[in-house]
Amino acid sequence: MTDQNALSSCLQQIDEYRQSVIDMQSRLVAIPALGPENGGQGEKEKAEFVESELKRLGIDEIETIRVPDKRVQCGYRPNIIARLPGKRRDRTLWIMAHLDVVPAGDPGLWQTNPFELTVDGDRLIGRGVEDNHQGLVSALMAVKAFRATATQPEQDLGLAIVADEETGSLFGLHHLLENRSDLFGTDDWIIVPDAGDPQGRFIEVAEKTILWIRFHLRGKQCHASTPAQGVNAHRAAANLIVRLDELHRFFDRVDPVFDPPTTTFEPTKKESNVQNINTIPGDDVFYLDCRILPSYDIKKVEAKVKEISSQVQKQFGVEIDISFPQRAVAAPPTAKDAPVVQALGKAIREIKGIQAETIGIGGGTVAAHFREKGFPTAVWSTIEDTAHQPNEVSLISSTLEDAQVFTHLLLQNPDNRRLL
Repeated sequence: MTDQNALSSCLQQIDEYRQSVIDMQSRLVAIPALGPENGGQGEKEKAEFVESELKRLGIDEIETIRVPDKRVQCGYRPNIIARLPGKRRDRTLWIMAHLDVVPAGDPGLWQTNPFELTVDGDRLIGRGVEDNHQGLVSALMAVKAFRATATQPEQDLGLAIVADEETGSLFGLHHLLENRSDLFGTDDWIIVPDAGDPQGRFIEVAEKTILWIRFHLRGKQCHASTPAQGVNAHRAAANLIVRLDELHRFFDRVDPVFDPPTTTFEPTKKESNVQNINTIPGDDVFYLDCRILPSYDIKKVEAKVKEISSQVQKQFGVEIDISFPQRAVAAPPTAKDAPVVQALGKAIREIKGIQAETIGIGGGTVAAHFREKGFPTAVWSTIEDTAHQPNEVSLISSTLEDAQVFTHLLLQNPDNRRLL
């Protein structure tokens, strides 16, 4: 059962937090928190601000885990673990957010300063407002409401606010799971508010295997007026890109859990070859981004890619080197009937008035790190899906409503399960 009086009191409080959302987002956006791979000095300043906010909200149980990283000036990457005690302390509802953001990119594509919050009615604009400030702010608004109403959640609320999510999680969640196994329990509920849809309808429980492939074709450079004297690596690469479409025919299963429901093979990045038009390139480099249904063995995909490449290599007289910048085999999915999924579905239904659906996605989230360690994890939030784009947007109304969903979750009896 859910304590309806306590829930009603907390929900009313959250309805009043519009300005609190704006104020917190304004401070967060002004602290870029870029990883060293993206030309930044990490998350130290943003972590210090978040710690101060947690203390201001009355959170006493705070631990900052500093992971050494010589590439940043302070020498470490901060990961914050905070707890709001519940009535029972044998189970924790974890909400995981990340501190770092991606670079703003081309400033000419922004209508506003990306590191200065712009408020446009219900819309907040700035780098990081959605990815991942919204999830963090929603969690803090729930904490604020519990404190304001002197309400204690049914179970502990754990906040894992981590570094390095945008560039691999080696200094963030991966480190925590490898070195601080005491933090998370097998009965804990884990929610990652770092993907979603504008209605907040979809609960992500599965991810595809991610395979990035780099193709380096080597021919022989020559003058474009005498092509017989060279071997055109660019022509061979263009042919190979087209031939790789055959992969869709060999790996054609459909799994309606995912959107899109098929395995995808997309040519993406193209490295520069020659600088002038009248030179035939002897080298050409391009990349293929593969999002593979978990039912396929990644080794079979790699073997077919090499087979197709070998055919092109013989036909055009080039050498083809293949490497894999990323090779992330899909973690076991979270079961649709896992307690965290059921509890989240109930909260969404009763707060938002919609029936949640469980889905799989092609993108990768840090939920995979939890799932690999055997922790059932749900990825959910109500977002406009503008992450990494210019003019990134977050809605104040969605932030507050997500905070209310988290509040509902925390006031559910952990042993009272109800199906979606």
